[in-house]
Amino acid sequence: MKRNTIVIGVTLLILATFAWAGWANWEYRKQAAERALASASHAELIPAAGDVPQSQTSLIGKPAPDFVLQDLSGKTVALSNFKGKPLLINFWATWCGPCKIETPWLIELQNEYASKGFEIVGISTEGDDLQPGDKEGWARDKAAIAKFVKDEHMQYPVLINGDSLASVYGGLDAMPTSIYVNPDGKVVAVQLGITSKDDMEENIKKTLGS
Repeated sequence: MKRNTIVIGVTLLILATFAWAGWANWEYRKQAAERALASASHAELIPAAGDVPQSQTSLIGKPAPDFVLQDLSGKTVALSNFKGKPLLINFWATWCGPCKIETPWLIELQNEYASKGFEIVGISTEGDDLQPGDKEGWARDKAAIAKFVKDEHMQYPVLINGDSLASVYGGLDAMPTSIYVNPDGKVVAVQLGITSKDDMEENIKKTLGS
C-alpha cells in the first residue's frame, strides 16, 4: 500500500511537471508572437530616414488639422475642445493587432501625465467602406468599437469616422498612427505603426515642451 502511494505520488509529480512545462512553453510562444508582431510593425519616428510619406512629414511644425467628429454616444467633439492642452491624437482600428498592444501603454501614459494637462483622443478608422446612409453598417462598427473600448478599459475619448480625416492627416495608411500636438496646437511629432512605450513617452514630453 505504501509502495503504491509512492508510485502514485511520483506519477502525479511527473504529470504536473509536464503540465507546467507545457504552460510555460505556451506562455513563451505567446510572448514571442507578441514581440514578433511589434517588431514586424515597428515604426519610424518623424523626422526619419526611409520611406516615411511626405504627407506625414509635412504636418510637423504646422497646426494640427481641425476635425469635428462624434463619439460613441453621438456627442460632437472637435479639436478645439483640446485647445491649450498637450494632446495625442491616436488613429486606430479594432482589427489592428499593434493597436491592442499599444492601448495599455496609452492608458498608463495618460494617467502618468494627466497632472500636466496631457490628454489623448482616440479616433477609430473602422468604417472605411461605409457610406453615410448605411445605418446598419455604422451600428455594427459602433458595437465593435464599443466592445474594444470596454475590453481594453480605454478611459479617454473615442471618436468614430476617422477615415474622413485621411486626406488632411496624410493618408492614415499605417495603423496605429499617432499625432503629437503641443499646447499651441502645432504638431511636434508623428508616429507611424507601433514602436515602444518609451518612444511614445519621449514624444509626449515634446508636447509638454520638456
